[in-house]
Amino acid sequence: MSKDYKLRYEEWLNSAYIDEKSKIELIALGNNEKEIQDRFYKDLEFGTGGLRGIIGIGTNRMNIYTVRKATQGLANYILSKGKENKGVAIAYDSRNMSIEFSEETALVLNANGIKTYRFDALRPTPELSFAVRELGCVAGIVITASHNPAEYNGYKVYWEDGGQIVPPYDKEIIEEVNKIENFNQIKTISKEEAIERGLYNIIGKNIDDRYIEELKKLILNRETIEEMAKSVKIVYTPLHGTGNVLVQRILKELGFKNVYVVPEQEKPNGDFPTVSYPNPEDEKAFDLALKLAKKVDADIVLATDPDADRLGVYAKDVKTNEYKSFNGNMSGLLIAEYELSQKKANGVLLKNGALVKTIVSSNMANKMVKEYNIKLIEVLTGFKYIGEKIKEFEEENSYTYIFGYEESYGCLIGTYARDKDAISAVMALCEATAFYKKNGLTLWNQMINIYEKYGYYKEGLYSVTLEGIDGAEKIKEIMQRLRDNPIKNFGEFNVVAIRDYEKSIRTSLKDNKREKIELPKSNVLYYELENEEWFCVRPSGTEPKIKLYLGIKANNIDEAKIRLEKLNKQIIKLMK
Repeated sequence: MSKDYKLRYEEWLNSAYIDEKSKIELIALGNNEKEIQDRFYKDLEFGTGGLRGIIGIGTNRMNIYTVRKATQGLANYILSKGKENKGVAIAYDSRNMSIEFSEETALVLNANGIKTYRFDALRPTPELSFAVRELGCVAGIVITASHNPAEYNGYKVYWEDGGQIVPPYDKEIIEEVNKIENFNQIKTISKEEAIERGLYNIIGKNIDDRYIEELKKLILNRETIEEMAKSVKIVYTPLHGTGNVLVQRILKELGFKNVYVVPEQEKPNGDFPTVSYPNPEDEKAFDLALKLAKKVDADIVLATDPDADRLGVYAKDVKTNEYKSFNGNMSGLLIAEYELSQKKANGVLLKNGALVKTIVSSNMANKMVKEYNIKLIEVLTGFKYIGEKIKEFEEENSYTYIFGYEESYGCLIGTYARDKDAISAVMALCEATAFYKKNGLTLWNQMINIYEKYGYYKEGLYSVTLEGIDGAEKIKEIMQRLRDNPIKNFGEFNVVAIRDYEKSIRTSLKDNKREKIELPKSNVLYYELENEEWFCVRPSGTEPKIKLYLGIKANNIDEAKIRLEKLNKQIIKLMK
C-alpha cells in the first residue's frame, strides 16, 4: 500500500499554515499507524451534497482546514458565475465545532468579496433553506451532520432555489473544490475587517418571524385546533439539537396548551449525552420521551434530529394503552392522507396537484394518489431531488406541489422551503392529532384506517457498516457482484424486473424487455417483486454503509410483519 498518507501527515506537521493546537493533536497520534492512515489516506470527499466526516485533524477529517478548502472552491464557483453580490446564508446546528466551522466559512467567503448572512445562533436546516430564497442569496451553507453520531460534523450546500445542490451545480462545484491543492490558494480575512467592509452580516429574529408566518399559512383546520388545544397532550424532544425554540414557538402560537419538552434533552449539546445516536429513527432515542409520555398521558410523542429536518413519532394505541412507533413511511403517509383528505373536504385540492416521493419509499403512495386523482412522481433517494421537482413545476408551470416525503423520516408541506422540515411536520401532526381526537381517534387508530383503506404496506431498512479503505472496496464488490449475477428470486419472492439506475435501464425478467429510466444515473439496484413488493440496494452517500431497503404488501398487520421478516432474511444472505 502506498505510503503517501505518511507524507501528507509530515506535510501537515511541518506546515506553517497548521496551527500549534492542531499539530499537538497530530503528534499525540504517536505511532498509531492505522489512525494516521485513516486521517490522511485521502481528502475528505466533497460529495454531491457537501462534506461529512469525523471531527479531527487530517485531510480525511472535518476541521477548519477542510472547511476552508471546501468554501474556497465554492467561492471560486460563485465568482465564476458573477453572483458574488447576492451573498450566502449560513446556519449551524448544535454539534461540536459547528460555531467555529460556520464562522470560518463566512470569513473565507468574505475574503473573496462575497457577502454572508450568518444566523446569530443555531437554527434548523429547513430554516436555512427558507432563508436562501427569502434573502435572495446565491447559495446557502448549513454546518451539520444531521443524525450522525456525536463525533461527526458536516457541511451542506444549497443553491439559489433553496434546494440542496443538484446537477449540474453539484459536479461543477466539486470540480472547483478539487482544484484547491494547497493552502496558499485559500483566502481568509479577520472578522473585524469583514464587518468593516459590510461583508459579514448577522441574521436571526426577522427570518424566524417570516418563517413561522409561512408555516401558519399551511394550517387547514384552525378552528379544530382552537377547540381541542386544551385537551391534546404533546411530548417533544429536540434530542439536544436545534428544534426546541421553533417547535415550542409554533405550537404555542397555534394555541396548544399542553406541550411537555423532555427536560434532559431540551438544551443543545454536541455530545448528545442522553443518547448514543441522536437519530429519531432509533427507538432508544425515545426512552426519556416515552417515560414522560406515560407520566402525562400524552396523545403524541415527537422527536426531531439535531438539525430538525427529520421527525420521529409515537402515538397511543387505545386498545392496548401502549405507544406505537411510526417509521418514516408511516408518518409521511399519515400526513399525506390528512393533507389530501382535508384539502379535498375544504375544496382546495387542485387537479394538477402532485405528490413526490423517493424510489425507496412506500408504494402505498401509488394507491393514495389514485384516490385523490393527483399525480405521483418518483425521484432518486435524497430530498434534494424532491426540492428540485418543486423548482421544475414552477418553471414549467406543470404541476402544483402538494407534499413530498422520503422513508428516512423527512417530509415537506408547501413550497416555502426546498428541503424536508421537521418543524412543519410537528405542526401538521399536532393539527392532525387534534382533528382525529375530536373524531374519537388517535393517530394510531387513523394509521390502521389508512392500512384498511389502501392495503397493509410495510417497509424495512437494513444497513451494513463497512468503514475505511477495505469497507469502500467491499461495497464496490457487493454492487458489482449483484450486477454481474442478476437475481431472479429471494426465496419465495420472485423478481419481476430489475432497475439499474447506474445504467438507466429497467429489464423485465419475463420477456427480457429493456426500457430506459428517465432519472439521473445513480449507483442503485431496484428489484420489482410480485404483489407490488420490492427490494433496493444502494451505497449510502453520507456514511460508510451499504443500505438495503425492502417493502411488502399483506392483508393484515400480522401477515405484514411475517412477510417483511421473510424477505429481510433472504436479503441479509446477500451480504455474507
